[in-house]
Amino acid sequence: QNMLEELLIHKPDDPIEFMINHLKQNNDDAPKICILGPPASGKTTVAMWLSKHFDAIRVSQETLLFKETLTLTEEAKAHKEKNQKIPNALWANLIQERLSNVDCIKQGWILEGFPENQEQAWMLQSFGIFPRHVVMLYASDTVLIERNSGKRLDPLTQEVYHTTFDWPSDPLVQQRLVKPDDLSEQEVSRKLLEYHRSFPEVFQIYQKVLKSINADQPSVDVLSQVLTYVQTRHRSAAPFTPRIIFCGPPGSGKSLQAALIAQKYGVVNICCGQLLKEAVADNTNLGELIKPYIDDGWPVPDNLVLELLTQRLSSLDCLTDGWVLSGFPRNIDQAEKLHRSQINPN
Repeated sequence: QNMLEELLIHKPDDPIEFMINHLKQNNDDAPKICILGPPASGKTTVAMWLSKHFDAIRVSQETLLFKETLTLTEEAKAHKEKNQKIPNALWANLIQERLSNVDCIKQGWILEGFPENQEQAWMLQSFGIFPRHVVMLYASDTVLIERNSGKRLDPLTQEVYHTTFDWPSDPLVQQRLVKPDDLSEQEVSRKLLEYHRSFPEVFQIYQKVLKSINADQPSVDVLSQVLTYVQTRHRSAAPFTPRIIFCGPPGSGKSLQAALIAQKYGVVNICCGQLLKEAVADNTNLGELIKPYIDDGWPVPDNLVLELLTQRLSSLDCLTDGWVLSGFPRNIDQAEKLHRSQINPN
């Protein structure tokens, strides 16, 4: 699916060569994660932790401006030095250039604090940058302002600590910690106001891949919830034909559940016992072979059952609408024979 998305976005002149290169990169499982949230919600802590956990590349405002040598870095720095707002297009181009590097393609990326608004999100999409998971951290403004006042930064590692909630045990680290520049309450209040204006539009764009997580809880709980979410796989939007098998002991309700599933989702309901009886009643060639076993109360041989099932499951309605099967297989041997007959549930 990822390869098809890339084909549609990039429209290469040589699609075969493009697909071969895509498969060579073998990066379909590489993380593509955005960590969003208001100031002091813990984006940096979460992004750095995920970066270490997945060995992925962390990309933030700070890394783009001060740790990378990209073609537009100096232009962005010039805006920063003049206390001018860096334009959305410039941020989007910086991100696009960084995420196009081999390390991001191979190892995946954690995008911290981007996109900040709807325009940036649209620009990233136009560059073919689609996160698989978006984590939205949230907490009340009162908590965030209070948290912000105790925020401390390690200039050596760029890790963020807090005077109350997360103070380092190493005395050397404690000595290195500095108070970030933008820590005034007025500045935080201004950023919060800006965030609340932009947040609903960004939420709307990413709502299908977005998870909101309460940042006002112990960091270990936040990280645990974030990790659980980013390790999930979203259901594919590709056409899907259900092939379902119900197993269970006698009287557990297999045939009833199968009938309910078939009715709700419009798939073909196949009860193995009923299928055998119908074959006998219709006097088909297979039915004539099956009849003596049913009349004498003996189990029908697996090879006859499999031949009948293969015929039924190969019919047009089963192939187009999908199917739900109950009553077979009843043991490992039958399950293996079913698998060898290329009848595989999904």
